[in-house]
Amino acid sequence: MAHIELSGDALKKLFKEALTEMLQEQRELLHDVFVEVLEDMTLAETIREGQQTEKVSREAIFEILEGQG
Repeated sequence: MAHIELSGDALKKLFKEALTEMLQEQRELLHDVFVEVLEDMTLAETIREGQQTEKVSREAIFEILEGQG
């Protein structure tokens, strides 16, 4: 097996090229991951905000929902 030595700059360039190629080929996967992260962050923020508001009974919620139907 041949032994190849790379300088730090050459290794860095090779890594950047490989990462760029992977991101281009896996664009849909990256998009899906990004969407999931945004949804999780939004849900977490909504939960934090909800914990700081006044509690409402289940019945009150259903009254509102049934009134809009």
